[in-house]
Amino acid sequence: MVNTREDEDGNTVDSKVARLIDDYGLGEAYGNRLESLWTAEGSKRESLRSLADRFNERLLEAAITDAGMSTVDGEVANIYRLLTDDEVSSGNRIEARRRLEQNGIDVDQLERDFVTYQAIRSYLKGYRGAEYENESQTERTDSVIDTIQRLKSRTRSVAEQSLDQLRGADRINLGEFRLFIDISVHCEDCNSQYGFIELVQRGGCDCQSE
Repeated sequence: MVNTREDEDGNTVDSKVARLIDDYGLGEAYGNRLESLWTAEGSKRESLRSLADRFNERLLEAAITDAGMSTVDGEVANIYRLLTDDEVSSGNRIEARRRLEQNGIDVDQLERDFVTYQAIRSYLKGYRGAEYENESQTERTDSVIDTIQRLKSRTRSVAEQSLDQLRGADRINLGEFRLFIDISVHCEDCNSQYGFIELVQRGGCDCQSE
């Protein structure tokens, strides 16, 4: 399958998402599904970020199926969470990776294949030519959330490495640990408090309902 197309200006558009749909055997219908979810109205619509998670989880499911690995209902979603959630302990993440590797799955390659919301946007707009009239508003929200999540991930990585180094040098005593990087916002007007990302996703604090 060809994973490049020309846009309205005649420029060639390459798509990682299109290539992965082909490589993982997801079929053209899956691309149609992504587009329909992005352009749906009201509560049926999914954001680019949500679609990126949906897509990555589908890649994981395809890899697990191809490897002949047995799972129970809901386990694929949990494994994806263990691989990607910043709040998961290093021990649980390593255990999840080890289980996949023992079943012949190249986890490093799989994680390189995971896409961002920008890749989903490029696929839907540049490759498929899809449009969503309120895109500018949702794009701004996704961009803010992405920036904060990358900062949290970087802080978590540095803190984990620092603790491991201190523990390895016998400077601190520490068993199996889990890091929590939390950014909360407290509104003094309505006295409500939300996590930063939750606040952005819900569109504001409790002042909006007063």
